[in-house]
Amino acid sequence: MYSDGIFPTVNQTAHQSVLQAKGLRKVYGSRVAVDGIGFSFEEGEFIGFLGPNGAGKTTTIKMLTGLVKPTGGEITYFGKDFFANPRFAKRIIGAVPQQNNLDRDLTAYENLKLHAILYGMDRSGMSEKIGEMLTFAGLTNYRDMQVKTFSGGTMRRLVIARALLHEPGILFLDEPTVGLDPQIRRSIWEFIVKVNNLRNTTIILTTHYIEEAERLCRRVLIINDGKIIAEGRPDEMKKEIGQYVLEIYMEEGINERFFESREDAVIALRDSRYPCKVREVTLEDVFLKITGRRINV
Repeated sequence: MYSDGIFPTVNQTAHQSVLQAKGLRKVYGSRVAVDGIGFSFEEGEFIGFLGPNGAGKTTTIKMLTGLVKPTGGEITYFGKDFFANPRFAKRIIGAVPQQNNLDRDLTAYENLKLHAILYGMDRSGMSEKIGEMLTFAGLTNYRDMQVKTFSGGTMRRLVIARALLHEPGILFLDEPTVGLDPQIRRSIWEFIVKVNNLRNTTIILTTHYIEEAERLCRRVLIINDGKIIAEGRPDEMKKEIGQYVLEIYMEEGINERFFESREDAVIALRDSRYPCKVREVTLEDVFLKITGRRINV
């Protein structure tokens, strides 16, 4: 696939750690952006970093992709130190930033071709590879159209396709649907799930959208003030505090009570002298239970 032949072969085994971080830390002056976090991800996992804006999600992604140098800590890909083997690591990762940093005057095909050249892909099969990716991303009809004519959702799809062109084993998505309307957001979700399921690509997603993390991620790390404060499968994390929540609307604010069953929550609702509502527990409730504040505040 690569003309320079420097992309090493990785002998992957079941449950092998594709990415591991230990004591990862980033300090800007007196501000601690990421405070000694650690984690390990396996091949094919779909991981979510969930937390409010400014929690340290984007800084973490920038360190993992080499855009920002950590103040301290270790990062390894398939057991290889990232900083000692940067070319190896950057061949096996793809990154989608928050912004659509495409060349707006180029066509979809030309944007992908530029990426392929920069990654040293074999020119003899480059056109075919780009065509395959445009088809996979559902962008065949946009092949020869300038990016500046695209909608926000179509641009986002092309940015993801570009990150996948060199066939990375790990894909980083930093707030991939921010600013998109709900319908377009769901189409992007479908595309991301397709990447994970059909290509067995390990996906690492940062988001502050609760529904996005719950719908897409098999495992979630909740970050607040640069620290990982909770980790686990979304359904298991929610079960730890209850299945249903009763919101009681009082003069001083909303009081919340958690229950294992809807029936128990409804009984409590009937006994309340305040307006109430019963709903299912979300990951935001988990965050609120731990920190005392909501993610979107």
